[in-house]
Amino acid sequence: MADPLPEGSQPFTIVKEKKQKYFVHIILFVVTLITTTIAGLEWTTGKVGPYEFSDLLKGLPYSLSIIFILGVHEFGHFFAAMYHKVKATLPYFIPFPPIAGFFNFGTMGAVIKTKSVTPNNKAMFDIGIAGPIAGFVACLIVLIYGFTHLPPAEYILSIHPDYFSPGYGKGNLNFEFGSTLLFELLKMLFTNSSDFVPPMSEVYHYPFLCVGWFGLFVTAMNLIPVGQLDGGHIIYSMFGNKIHETIASISMLFLGAIGLSGFVESFLEIELGFGWTGWLLWAFVLFFVVKVKHPPVPNFEKLSTGRMILGYIAIIIFILSFSPTPFVLSL
Repeated sequence: MADPLPEGSQPFTIVKEKKQKYFVHIILFVVTLITTTIAGLEWTTGKVGPYEFSDLLKGLPYSLSIIFILGVHEFGHFFAAMYHKVKATLPYFIPFPPIAGFFNFGTMGAVIKTKSVTPNNKAMFDIGIAGPIAGFVACLIVLIYGFTHLPPAEYILSIHPDYFSPGYGKGNLNFEFGSTLLFELLKMLFTNSSDFVPPMSEVYHYPFLCVGWFGLFVTAMNLIPVGQLDGGHIIYSMFGNKIHETIASISMLFLGAIGLSGFVESFLEIELGFGWTGWLLWAFVLFFVVKVKHPPVPNFEKLSTGRMILGYIAIIIFILSFSPTPFVLSL
């Protein structure tokens, strides 16, 4: 009688491979939790290591908030893929180690990978839009909480004791986030005259506002209607290849223009009032790595009215969340 061991060992091999696969997700999640906690501590307090455990606890509101937004975004994609029976991985969180003197958020985001063909543009649309919509809702939750739970002015004084002095910040290199239409709207709706509302040059000291702003920034980057970005999936699924290619080309020219504007401001010291050199780098990545065109799907059908409305909502979210000058350095 033949030895059944090789056949019987197959399930064990599959279980082992699954454990190894989940192990990668868990390790990346844990490392990202650590790097975002350290980044959160640095953003909110201005402290640079070495740290004590009690210091790291101060970075948790930031790190848990940022993982919440990224996780909700990626699980939006994941569950939409499951609904359409498209095989997909769990989210891979991407850690980024905090480096002294280098501004970063402790992470480069998170991704899932689809492992089977998306059968049609309806499935493509649902998978593409589910992440930004879910992540946008998570951003709203974090931002509304941040604006409705602003600490008193003593909080900023604990970081910058001379904040209210006339000479504060003069002669120093100043850094600030560029605002967005949505950020300003939420500020107007959920704060009042009795609150100390931090200017954009101090928002990064407030973990929920900092993370909410970052979430909008990531959402806007993903919704740029180019190639296989979420925005590219949405526009391609709504309008087809020709219109997508036109919109993607215009978007690339726009990114190049505001990127060059930022370059002119930064290196030629010509004041233009908008732009960021990072958009030039992002345009380079999109052109050479992500690609401008969207690959075809096996079957293309007209989307339902409900899906089209959701698509237009995603376009509005992009406009409300996008900042042509997300980061500003000035003297």
